[in-house]
Amino acid sequence: MSCQNCGAPLNVDSKYCAKCGAPVTPGTQGFIMTTTPTVAGYKITRVLGIVSGITPRTRGILGKFIGGIESMIGGEVTAFSSEIEKARSEAIDRLRSKAAAMGANAVIGVDVETTELGQAMSLLVFSATGTAVVLEPEA
Repeated sequence: MSCQNCGAPLNVDSKYCAKCGAPVTPGTQGFIMTTTPTVAGYKITRVLGIVSGITPRTRGILGKFIGGIESMIGGEVTAFSSEIEKARSEAIDRLRSKAAAMGANAVIGVDVETTELGQAMSLLVFSATGTAVVLEPEA
């Protein structure tokens, strides 16, 4: 069993990946997710519909402070990098979980987007959307 996010090997009882920190969702190992409309070697037997996962995040006072200092220095704002990666991963995990609950074994056409809402609150919304499908290997 390996992490869906980074591919690192996982223990059977792991709840989070030791390498990237992504949550391990039970029952979704081997679940196929792709940005393409098809999967080589598989045929789509059922289209279950559009599915999405959304994660809203805010930057706390300390994060804004550290980010402000890092932005003055220049380069990557590391105070936000790990939080952005966690939010992206969480939106994709929610997408996968919703699709699995619909009976899908794959999501095709996955698109991940971000939107900033409310300048005062600095609310960042991560959205992962795709089409939940049932795939079978081609003969």
